[in-house]
Amino acid sequence: MLKVTVSQRRVDELKKLLNQYSYEYYALDQPSVSDAVYDSLMIELKSIEAAHPEWITPDSPTQRVGNKLLEGFQKVRHERRMVSLNDVFDKNEIEAWIERTDKLMPGHKHEFFTDIKMDGLACALIYIDGVLSQAVTRGDSFIGEDVTNNVRTIKNVPLRLHEASGFEQFLRGRTEIRGEIVMLKRDFAALNDKQKSSGQPEFANPRNLAAGTIRQLNPSLVAARPLHFRGYDVLRDDDAEVPTNSFAYEALTALGITRNQQASIFT
Repeated sequence: MLKVTVSQRRVDELKKLLNQYSYEYYALDQPSVSDAVYDSLMIELKSIEAAHPEWITPDSPTQRVGNKLLEGFQKVRHERRMVSLNDVFDKNEIEAWIERTDKLMPGHKHEFFTDIKMDGLACALIYIDGVLSQAVTRGDSFIGEDVTNNVRTIKNVPLRLHEASGFEQFLRGRTEIRGEIVMLKRDFAALNDKQKSSGQPEFANPRNLAAGTIRQLNPSLVAARPLHFRGYDVLRDDDAEVPTNSFAYEALTALGITRNQQASIFT
């Protein structure tokens, strides 16, 4: 009986350690242990879970790759419309937009929150009580597709949100994280090098490959491709919990969601 209790405690300890190290690596870009240490802990957790499958939970770091989808992707209606961003290519377009804003809100002081635009596939991650429950593509902005099984394979998507002081409310109830699934150019180039060396056709561009990969019915194939998630918004039932874009970005980092570090405020 003592042996079982110790093993269960060890499972919880391993999950916490692996989640903490993933948070340091992906959200903070400040890893505190080597890949070898992380891998050894993952192997230990897998071995314990293999011996005791009744201890496996959906948020375990080992549970990223699921089964194939036999009937395609289910349609899901967004609780709030998931709109896209307009492209701006020069300063004149920005100035014209500011002029239109002045007409709507005359006399207001301008403060702009800016970030680089990642070109990939927009996706909403829905967490219930801190645990990843569903991932939905933008679709037509009203209705998207449930791609949860595939998004779970993306290594920098936390299966459980990180606990951080001052952000405890985001681990209660429904928290929606919106962002972009992308493939970085260096990863795309390396993947095409492998395709070329094996005599396979090369992929056209990172954006199309990222979007096409997420719509594969086999999560194992998705897991084999180097996709990343970049968060840019946090939604709660009470809008007052996320008062500004700056606060949303602070929350993203605190919760373990990778976001672009180039975001800035201009007045």
